[in-house]
Amino acid sequence: MDFSSKLLENAVYEMSQLPGIGKRTALRLVLHLLKQPKEQTERLSNALLNLRSEIKFCENCHNISDVAVCEICANPKRDRSLVCVVEDIRDVMAIENTSQYKGLYHVLGGKISPMEGIGPQDLTIGSLVDKARKGEVKEFIFALSSTMEGDTTNFYIYKQLKGLDINTSTIARGIAVGDELEYADEVTLGRSILNRIPFEGSLKAN
Repeated sequence: MDFSSKLLENAVYEMSQLPGIGKRTALRLVLHLLKQPKEQTERLSNALLNLRSEIKFCENCHNISDVAVCEICANPKRDRSLVCVVEDIRDVMAIENTSQYKGLYHVLGGKISPMEGIGPQDLTIGSLVDKARKGEVKEFIFALSSTMEGDTTNFYIYKQLKGLDINTSTIARGIAVGDELEYADEVTLGRSILNRIPFEGSLKAN
C-alpha cells in the first residue's frame, strides 16, 4: 500500500495494530478522522491518553476501575461470601447484564495457556488463594469459558483451594463447550449462574 504522506502511513500503521483491524480498514478509519472536526479527534486522543494514564485496577477484585476499589466491591448490598472467578472485564460486564448475580468477582486477567506462555504466576491466582484463606468467602464460582484453557485454569485453582473450608462450583453447561463467555446470550448466562454445580461434579462429568 503506497502512501502520499508519512504521517498518514504512520497513523494507518498504528490503527492497524488493533485486533480485527486490517490495513484497509485502518486507512478508512484514519481518513474518516481527517474529515471530522479537529476537536473530535482531540477528544478521542485525550480519552485514550486519560485511559492509559488514569485507569486503575480494583485492589480487591482486579476489575478495571476509576478508583482504588471498584463500584461492585464497594457496594454494601453485594454478597461478600460469594465470589465469581472470571477471565477479564468483559466477563464481568456480561454477567452483570444478566441482573442475576449479586456476589463479588475476582478477575484473573487471563487463562493458563502454555502455548501462549501464560502460566499461573501471570494471573491473579495468588491473591485469590489469599482471599480464600481469610475465611470471608464461602463459595467460588468458576465462570471461565468452556475451553481447554478455561478448564485447565479451573482445575488448577481448585487444586490450590484443596484443604480450605470453601465451596467451589462452576456455571452450568448452558454455555456450549468451546464458546467464549462474553458471546453468550444474557438469559442462558443468567441461568448458568443460578444453576451452577459443584466443581467436583463437573470433573466427574468430563
